[in-house]
Amino acid sequence: MKNNTFFELEGIVINTMPNATFKVKLDNGIIINSFVSGKIRKNFIKIMIGDKVKILISQYDMTKGRIIHRL
Repeated sequence: MKNNTFFELEGIVINTMPNATFKVKLDNGIIINSFVSGKIRKNFIKIMIGDKVKILISQYDMTKGRIIHRL
């Protein structure tokens, strides 16, 4: 999504939680909750603790993000 209301950041998964949600520590040190995008879920890509991921964060709610890519 190339929209002005989203930021694309990278971080590391530090904890897994139920329902395919994760705690991700961003490169700037902030920890946010994030969920898996539909394409990752559809293609059965596994995300584990320690994986580097790329996430989208809305400018309206900076506490939640969507994992869009596993690096």
